Amino acid sequence: MSFAHLIAFTAGLLLLYYGAGWLVRGSSTLARSLGLTPMVVGLTVVAFGTSTPELVVSMVSAFKGKSMIALGNVVGSNICNIALVLGLTAVFHPVTTGRVVITRDIPLMLVVSAYLLLLSFNSTIGRVEGLSLFVGILAYTWFNYKVALRVDRTMPGKAVLEARLPAGKIGLADKRWGQCLMIAGGTGAVVLGADLLVDAAVSIMTALGVDEKFVGLTVVAFGTSVPELATSVVAAMKKEMDISLGNLVGSNVFNLLSVVGATAMVRPIVIDGGFIGSGLVVDYLVMMAISALPLLLMKQDLTITRGKGLILLGCYVAYVIFLIVKD
Repeated sequence: MSFAHLIAFTAGLLLLYYGAGWLVRGSSTLARSLGLTPMVVGLTVVAFGTSTPELVVSMVSAFKGKSMIALGNVVGSNICNIALVLGLTAVFHPVTTGRVVITRDIPLMLVVSAYLLLLSFNSTIGRVEGLSLFVGILAYTWFNYKVALRVDRTMPGKAVLEARLPAGKIGLADKRWGQCLMIAGGTGAVVLGADLLVDAAVSIMTALGVDEKFVGLTVVAFGTSVPELATSVVAAMKKEMDISLGNLVGSNVFNLLSVVGATAMVRPIVIDGGFIGSGLVVDYLVMMAISALPLLLMKQDLTITRGKGLILLGCYVAYVIFLIVKD
């Protein structure tokens, strides 16, 4: 492993982080300038935009014949979002959510996870299976849109949704040409960043003698979750909780349906060594267990306290240690 590989990996992370930000800001301000309401923009443009790093990294990995990085990226990102991002955020400031997240959103995420588990048992996620996942994300977006139409603008859920939008038009985002430039630049940065990240990760993987599943579940997954992690921790430190468990759950659903679905539609995902033989089934089960953990922690008061946040962080650390020891 050379210093150049570390530089390339770091550059890839930075391009993913800033590129996703430019893409979301440019596309959301453009959509609003064209007359779309903040609610619609939040449910479509911003929701898809924040999943761009995972989507592009998974697609690039699949094209390079590194399917285990592609799938590991999604599974690892979902574990990271709940255990690391939510846990660390709660340590800085307790996170409270609405009951609908417990009664509807998390169970839906678990159902989608179980469906992906079933699709993976034959060790291949083909184009038709990918299409079924992608149809799922379209249905999920449509359902959320219909539900949001019935929610008054003053309701907390709506306020959280609109808080995710970039605040105010500043600089390039003030002009139509600037918005288009930000979209183009953000897209280019994310694509280039994903290419650098995957190539560097493969080189590091080879040098350290670890398999690509491990790299996808840990290093790459953490890298694509950096935007959510940075946003959540900064918001918590400022006590401006524009990130919520509902948003993280939504991000996980998008990862499972749109990222895996779109990647498989472009190029079927083949699980090297088999779903059981590769041990990926264990990672799926860990993802589902950690995804269900907030149901137990928030059953009484709908709040992730600092103590509960430490439990989530402990689960993430334990999982990473398990992966290191196993490999």
